[in-house]
Amino acid sequence: MPRSVNHVASRAKRKRILKLTRGYFGARKNVWTVAKNTWEKGLTYAFRDRRNKKRNFRALWIQRINAGARIEGLSYSRLMGGLKEAGIEINRKVLADLAMNHPETFKTIVAKAKK
Repeated sequence: MPRSVNHVASRAKRKRILKLTRGYFGARKNVWTVAKNTWEKGLTYAFRDRRNKKRNFRALWIQRINAGARIEGLSYSRLMGGLKEAGIEINRKVLADLAMNHPETFKTIVAKAKK
């Protein structure tokens, strides 16, 4: 008896992955093994970078807060320590937004942290 292979399913799987690799350069878009490896590698990068994105944004917020605090004559660490002492619970994302877009509000927060 001849060997039975499910060509419909295997072809569908290949077509699905080749469709996902559209726009890639060279053989990465149309050679099955290269495309599959590229696609799998892309998934690992996506997993890794979802975590790195959080890390990068936190670093950006800290830089913006530090820049705003330095204008007011305070370092980042002294500002954050002062906020903790004053009992002001505000996250870095909001604080960075205030430092960038609402400097007068940020100034009042810094003044409370200085006390």
